[in-house]
Amino acid sequence: MAGYLDTVSKDIARWRAAGLIDEATAAALVADAARHHRRRFSFGTVLAILAAVLLAAALLLLVAANWEAIPRLVRVAGIFAVILAGYAGGAILKGRDHSAFAEGLWIIAAVAFGGGIALVGQMYHLSGDEKDALFVWALGTALAAAALRSGPLTAGTVLLAGTWMLAVAMGGGPGRSVPLEFPLYAAVLWAVSVWTASIAARHLILLSLMLYAALLYLDDEALVVPALLAAVSAGAFAFGHFQPRLADWLTRLGGGLMVQGLLGFIAGMSIIQVELHEGSYFVAIAAVTFAGIVGALLMAGRDSRALRWLAYAGFIFELGFVYLTLLGTMLGTAGFFFAGGISLALLAWFISRIERRMAASTGDAGSGAGA
Repeated sequence: MAGYLDTVSKDIARWRAAGLIDEATAAALVADAARHHRRRFSFGTVLAILAAVLLAAALLLLVAANWEAIPRLVRVAGIFAVILAGYAGGAILKGRDHSAFAEGLWIIAAVAFGGGIALVGQMYHLSGDEKDALFVWALGTALAAAALRSGPLTAGTVLLAGTWMLAVAMGGGPGRSVPLEFPLYAAVLWAVSVWTASIAARHLILLSLMLYAALLYLDDEALVVPALLAAVSAGAFAFGHFQPRLADWLTRLGGGLMVQGLLGFIAGMSIIQVELHEGSYFVAIAAVTFAGIVGALLMAGRDSRALRWLAYAGFIFELGFVYLTLLGTMLGTAGFFFAGGISLALLAWFISRIERRMAASTGDAGSGAGA
């Protein structure tokens, strides 16, 4: 977010220098951007949430260490007391405009709820396993997040749901029992994230769906799954680029749809390449992957630092993967890299000329307007 604020401040200063806005308007715009920047991110909130997680973990460890020495009734009453105090105390603090500490207490209550499920189940020898406990924990946290409109609780629910999906999928071995209903749960959590205004939760949902696609591939090794992931991700990127306002209104990802689209494209194409690394189509698939990464960088890299770094990381990863795969055919690898380097050099030359002409025409237009 600091990069966003710096960019906006520089743009406002440039508009002021060009005479597009006056001094008062520039000051008002900078103040508004800084005010919203502080609202969207606060180190105090982050530290309060981390402190709550540590306190919740310490509480659970303390109870577990002395569990046998505590009478059963006191155990159950203590668990419910922590949950009630956490949710009720958080609601009171929220009403007094202490949001950071309120979220912290809610997290303690949610962690206590999960610990209570496990400890009570162990104490009374209830039937079920860890996967059932995770599901109930996620469900209870989702209800609390919706009732309290808590963004951190919503993000925690998504993490719990993803952990449950992974536990179920790995229960009988890699990819043996993927929960096919998970996309439905993801849709419900997406609605909750919209209600709680949690952008982080929506990003986590998309990441969990990418993991879901990878688990589906492990289930039967059907290439249609990663191919569909790459295609849908590329479509999402194109939608975010060509229709940014509509895409942001529909997804409410704060402009992050293209980053998620590029990540999904890289993930899908990587799975395909791993499967076909010994086939005759590997070079063509690698070329498509390189083209997609470079294309994303050229289309949106200037406006998104996160997308630039993801594209750089994806390009380096793809370069290393191609090198290791074609290590036995050094001549073919060198030829592939040589052709790719020449192509990128020509593309860079062409784009630089276009950008210079656009900058020159803009300067001429500005001079004419000034005259």
